[in-house]
Amino acid sequence: MPTIKAAVAHAFNAPLSVEEVTLRPPAGREVEVTLAAVAICHSDISAAEGAWGGDLPAVYGHEAAGRITAVGDGVTGYAIGDAVIVTLIRACGTCPSCATGVPVHCGASYDRMAGPLTTGAGGPLQHGLACGAFAEKAVVDQSQIAKIPADMPMDAACLLSCGVITGVGAVVNTGQVRPGQTVVVIGAGGVGLNAIQGARIAGAARIIAVDMTEEKLATARDFGATDGVLASDPKPWKTARTLAGGRGADAVFVTVGAIPAYDTAPRYLATGGRMVMVGMPHSGQSSSYEPVIIAATGQALVGSLMGDTVLARDIPWMVDLYQQGRLKLDELVSGRWSLDQINEAIADTKSGAARRNVIVFE
Repeated sequence: MPTIKAAVAHAFNAPLSVEEVTLRPPAGREVEVTLAAVAICHSDISAAEGAWGGDLPAVYGHEAAGRITAVGDGVTGYAIGDAVIVTLIRACGTCPSCATGVPVHCGASYDRMAGPLTTGAGGPLQHGLACGAFAEKAVVDQSQIAKIPADMPMDAACLLSCGVITGVGAVVNTGQVRPGQTVVVIGAGGVGLNAIQGARIAGAARIIAVDMTEEKLATARDFGATDGVLASDPKPWKTARTLAGGRGADAVFVTVGAIPAYDTAPRYLATGGRMVMVGMPHSGQSSSYEPVIIAATGQALVGSLMGDTVLARDIPWMVDLYQQGRLKLDELVSGRWSLDQINEAIADTKSGAARRNVIVFE
């Protein structure tokens, strides 16, 4: 079995260990992708902290791009040499969710401890988030990839695998924002900036960013926010309502996993507005609302996983917008790091300063 370098989590909330692991060849519908870039996503950090449980050891990483270097005998539509993104959206294509066009909620089971990875000594190793992309190569199901132009920069392309589709998709697919509407985006980090530019692309008349620092609000304006409100203000929702003409927002997107953000989000809503829950708090954390207000005002609370993305439908138009200069990707990259620097890249991401840190491979 061939070996590759990977960043392995042996204990929750501890530094990752870069070491040699074994990656079996692809079989059936699987493809092997030699990775050129993988971004650090907060979901990887949460998983490595044990936020949602799971088995160890594990290789996380799921926001990646590279080229196909081997294919299983059941693969169709892809060939060795294709440039692709790699995502955690693993879809069987036949379950009720897949059959109704919502592959992000595929009901097929997948045993991540029986995936393509094993330790250097041959022991079990979790195929984290069904990708295991904090590594030189990844073997995934063909449903988890999408083609990109051969000349597209990989450090930009990898962001399409999660942060971009999660933010833009939450606005376009889940929130169904229409031209002329007012949008509030809570959190101007990697996903929040993409929700902001998704709202811009969708034609929102007013896009109000809410975050803790003026620096992040300034960046939000670069991505399309018309206004910025400090979350530290005594009642930021009142400021946002004033900016929205006193009515409130047609849609508010919570792009951070902070419970206080969830607790206050409905206060920004107009009558008939919808709160879209994007950020992922840790398991066991809860938020509370007054149901009578939600019911009386006809508001809605809806979850959004990976922006309800359908790869074959959404990646081509996002790539097209990037090539036109209308979807910002290069500007999202805060830093480029080697795999050996992954713990430093994670620490920088956790500091809150980075939009997206990217691990790049030679």
